[in-house]
Amino acid sequence: MPDQKGTAGFLATVPLFKSLKRNQLETLAKQASVQTFETDTEIVTQGKPGVGLFILMSGEAQVVHMQPDGTQTVVNVLGPTDFFGELALLTEGPRTASVVATAPTQCLVLAHWTFFAVLRDDADMAIAVLEELAWRFSVALQVI
Repeated sequence: MPDQKGTAGFLATVPLFKSLKRNQLETLAKQASVQTFETDTEIVTQGKPGVGLFILMSGEAQVVHMQPDGTQTVVNVLGPTDFFGELALLTEGPRTASVVATAPTQCLVLAHWTFFAVLRDDADMAIAVLEELAWRFSVALQVI
């Protein structure tokens, strides 16, 4: 996305940010960067520190979990407006899975430290995002 208004408009289509106001989306857009990945490129690696949230703008990626016995399981396939790394928004702990681009992929990236700085300045945004994350985690736990 070449401009902040376009990036804010894109963020409005992302489920995690669906309840944010336009000015909040524009604030996030100012902090985001764009990264491009070629087919078969690892976007993030299981076990490595997480530094933030990735939102697919275009392309496709697979979420792959490596089992202790060395077998790999594809746990999800991601496309535009899908995101991963939401735990890395809250903590810089290790990635729980790898994500591999299966087509040329462009991601919007929000770094943990930048995101926290934005949330410190906007408690309403923090509450909205945390509510959405809590809902997603509760749904995920029901599936397990």
